[in-house]
Parts: sequence; structure tokens; C-alpha cells
Amino acid sequence: MNSGFIVEAKNLSKFYENGRVAALSEINLQVTNGEFLTIRGSSGSGKSTLLHLLGGLDLPTKGEIYFEDKNLKDMVRQSKFRINNIGFVFQTFYLWPILNVLENVLLPLLESDFDKKERIKKADLLINMVGLEGKRLFAVNKLSVGERQRVAIARALVMGPKLLLADEPTGSLDSKNKENVLDIFLRVNREKKTTIIMATHETGKSYQFSRSIELLDGRIIA
Repeated sequence: MNSGFIVEAKNLSKFYENGRVAALSEINLQVTNGEFLTIRGSSGSGKSTLLHLLGGLDLPTKGEIYFEDKNLKDMVRQSKFRINNIGFVFQTFYLWPILNVLENVLLPLLESDFDKKERIKKADLLINMVGLEGKRLFAVNKLSVGERQRVAIARALVMGPKLLLADEPTGSLDSKNKENVLDIFLRVNREKKTTIIMATHETGKSYQFSRSIELLDGRIIA
């Protein structure tokens, strides 16, 4: 039976240092298909840990995570599951500085079954969507910080993921670029129906998001 949740966490806990440090404690969370959820909280509240667990980048100490009603622990063992279903955007970008914009966006497609022409077409569509069509052949180390973040967003979306996880994607941006990034996310959420979970320590255009939760010391408090 389909619950309608793209991702669900049940009694999720994560401990470090042999159980002495609790990064997350008894988290229960349900995210509906097409939602734009923000996870708010100060540094150290557990936001990044929660995103890493929801994306299958790390394993919980206790509890279970389900992706479309299937245990995520089993799903991530399947070849190409993550690259076909989940996109990641990080504050530090993780771009290849010696590659140009197009080459960076093409990277996830190298594991796909698309031919070269189709890969370039898909990459160009995303490059255009984030407003970098005039810089597709620029080396990313020649771009501004805001432009690099837009390259990272295009790369995360190029495989058409069902779920986009963004960890402090506006943390190192000025106010104008923060607004540009949020506008891109809102457009992707509305037009492509991509589910987005974004961790942030900022307030902002919360009225444009579907829902917001707040973490404190690894627990949901609001």
C-alpha cells in the first residue's frame, strides 16, 4: 500500500563517540511527495546529520528510514539507486575546479544510459534553467560564489531526481544570490514537482515553503 510519503523516518537516532554524543534522538518525520520542507536550527542542532541519513549517505544508530515505502537501507545497496532518485546540494559545492560548467553538470550523467548527444541536451537544459547559458564553457574556478552554487544545483537536478536534499545551500551567499537560489528551488518544486528538503539556520520566505520543522539538540521541537 502506497502511503504517499516519499521519505519517512521512524524513531531515528544517531550517536557518535560510542554512544556518548547524540546527534539525533527519536526523530519521526513524514515527507509527502511534492513537499518543500525546510529544516531549521542553529549550528550543531542535527540538520546535516538528518539530511545525510535521509539521503542514505550515512546509517542511523537506531530507527528506520523508508523511501517510497521501501527500506532505504536496502534501496541504497541497489546499483544507481541514489543517483537516479536523490540529488544533493551542499554549502561547499564539491565541484571539479578544472572542469567547466557543462562538464561539471554532465558528471552524474556519465553513469546513465543516455548517449552523448542526449546527455549534453539534458545538461544544457539545466544550465539554462539556472541562468548560466552564457557561461557553459567557463571553468568553475572563474565563477562567482553564487554562480558556483547554481552549477551545483544544476548538477544535482540533471538526473531528474524525485528528492532534492539541500544542506545550507545559501549559507555562503549574499542576499541577492540567496534569493536567486531560493527562487530556483521554488521553481523546481512547483514546475517539476520535485520534493525538496532544505536545511537552513536562516529565516526568510517561509511562507513560500510547504512546511518547516525546527531542530534543537537533535530533537524536533516545532
